[in-house]
Amino acid sequence: MIKVLARSIREYKRLSIITPILITLEVVIECIIPFITATLVNEIKGGCGLNTIIKYGVILIIMAFLSLLFGAVAGSTSATASSGFAKNLRKDMFYKIQEYSFENIDKFQTSSLITRMTTDVSNVQNAYMMIIRIAIRAPLMLIFAFVMAFVMGGRMAWIFLVVAPFLAIGLGLVIYKTLPLFRKVFKKYDALNRSIQENIKGMRVVKSFVREEYEKKKFDKAAEDVCADFTKAERILALNGPLMQFCMYVVMVFVLSFGSYTIITSRGLDFDVGQFSAILTYNFMILMSLMMLSFVFVMITIASESAKRIVEVISEESTLSNPENPVYTVKDGSISFENVSFKYSKKAERMALENINLEIKSGETIGIIGGTGSSKTSLVQLIPRLYDATVGVVKVGGVDVRNYDLKALRNQVAVVLQKNILFSGTIKENLRWGNKDATDEELIEACKLACADEFINQFPKGYDTYIEQGGTNVSGGQKQRLCIARALLKKPKILILDDSTSAVDTRTDAKIRKALKEYMPETTKIIIAQRTASVEDADRIIVMDGGTINGIGTHEQLLAENAIYREIYISQNKAGA
Repeated sequence: MIKVLARSIREYKRLSIITPILITLEVVIECIIPFITATLVNEIKGGCGLNTIIKYGVILIIMAFLSLLFGAVAGSTSATASSGFAKNLRKDMFYKIQEYSFENIDKFQTSSLITRMTTDVSNVQNAYMMIIRIAIRAPLMLIFAFVMAFVMGGRMAWIFLVVAPFLAIGLGLVIYKTLPLFRKVFKKYDALNRSIQENIKGMRVVKSFVREEYEKKKFDKAAEDVCADFTKAERILALNGPLMQFCMYVVMVFVLSFGSYTIITSRGLDFDVGQFSAILTYNFMILMSLMMLSFVFVMITIASESAKRIVEVISEESTLSNPENPVYTVKDGSISFENVSFKYSKKAERMALENINLEIKSGETIGIIGGTGSSKTSLVQLIPRLYDATVGVVKVGGVDVRNYDLKALRNQVAVVLQKNILFSGTIKENLRWGNKDATDEELIEACKLACADEFINQFPKGYDTYIEQGGTNVSGGQKQRLCIARALLKKPKILILDDSTSAVDTRTDAKIRKALKEYMPETTKIIIAQRTASVEDADRIIVMDGGTINGIGTHEQLLAENAIYREIYISQNKAGA
């Protein structure tokens, strides 16, 4: 786990090394100051002159300034290093997620990935800053102060060794009890984020069904669950403070009592006031070091679970990867399914697709129709290799899709998915997802083919109109047409329209299909639709049922021979028996 996280330090490694060095210098100076102070006290007690006092005073001022300087610079370098480390962690996680297949995304869930990139990274960032600063300062201070206390106070310093085991046992029990609780807390954070994500994404549905109160109760429950576990963990962690305070006061009482007794009695001959003031200062240094160490343990305890969750994301390997010698050129838009069966998870009990055999020639227009859950989308997702077939082979251009370079394949297979997504930005910026180098003329041509130009020109700013996140300021039909235009700009060898004209009227749907046929005669076009009118002029229509191909043929052939197609056609056209 540490090796994986350490790879994200990168350019901040130098600052991460400089910080402990500066901290070491700061600690050394801080530990010398009480020794010089004790010497000055003894000199004054012995009746030294003003020159001696000034000399020691100047030395103390210089050392205090240097300690402050080293501490301030260390604070700056540790903050920069920890913030940079967190930046690199988020970057590495985000880049890794971009490589994920749909199967990997399904495994983690969106809300969990968001929690890991925000809350978990912040926890690790805070822990890292404490590790390179406080976790270095506290042990060094503890060791140096103990050595100096032993030098100055002799046997009195052994009290710290007596207290240390009690502290260690207490801290161990605290960590042992809290780690499982934090593991539960972060899972509940995922549930909380999922609740928020669903609510915001489905806000229109929530309001239209007047379910605000239900959503509030659901959120309250998730928030209460997080609060309850966090409170329980924090209560246990809070025991750390009283334990430290108790040990501090025990040591303080012993040092004050034994030290005062030693000075007052005849034993004061070998233990003077200067030494006593120094041993008191070192006492506070040691106890503060222990207190800081306890805070570091607390922070590391919280961050350790976050670190595991981050490493899970970074270490996850995509279920889809490039072969050793990938094919970079897609010859044509021909598609072949050879004995293909597919299921979304290894644990799934049934296949989503079963025994699919299909040949599609380059340039053909293929319609796919079937009831809800008949695996129409599952079929086409295997073509651009969004998933891999569980059994059998899917070929594009005569080559197994698993032999292609993923980017090369997907650049030649444009998919307008069932759930159309637009990103925040202008219409031009959204369209150029299809081709970042597209000219304004190419944008307009693609929009005309997708029947989007007619409504874009009605906007005051035209193609420079700003699209809100998710395309909330355009209608469903407008969103679909913009997504189709975006796909056309790729000029792909295969174009898949996954129920992507369902929100447009039949007249516009027909115009789009006619334009596609004339503009892209050599491109293979696959149209998934719910209505027969969208596919009836296709070269062939595939009827899906329960993950299998129930029939293939033209509109007329299926109407005469296929019961499922005929039933769909009759129900939609209200034809007679």
